Amino acid sequence: MTRARLIAVAAAVVLAGLAFQAGEYGMLDWLKLRSQLAEERRAVRELERQLDSLQRLAHALETDPAAQERAAREQFGMIRKGELLYRLVPTVDAGDENPAPTPR
Repeated sequence: MTRARLIAVAAAVVLAGLAFQAGEYGMLDWLKLRSQLAEERRAVRELERQLDSLQRLAHALETDPAAQERAAREQFGMIRKGELLYRLVPTVDAGDENPAPTPR
């Protein structure tokens, strides 16, 4: 191998290395951005699933009387006429600094 050919091969290797690693648009940056893009796409898919679930819940609360009743009972503690509501209060240890208020 001649000296000129050896220098050309070395220069090509150095340029390839610089192209791979150096600069704003280097290969390492590209790989990092590609990984970040995949992560963001997963997050978008998860948010789309949550949005779909919330849209179905909103539609049910607008149109389904059973869903409306369930929400009223669970979130607001509402009861029908003639029903009794039992609330369970957790027991308080003697060493607790913030005891739960006693029901009246």
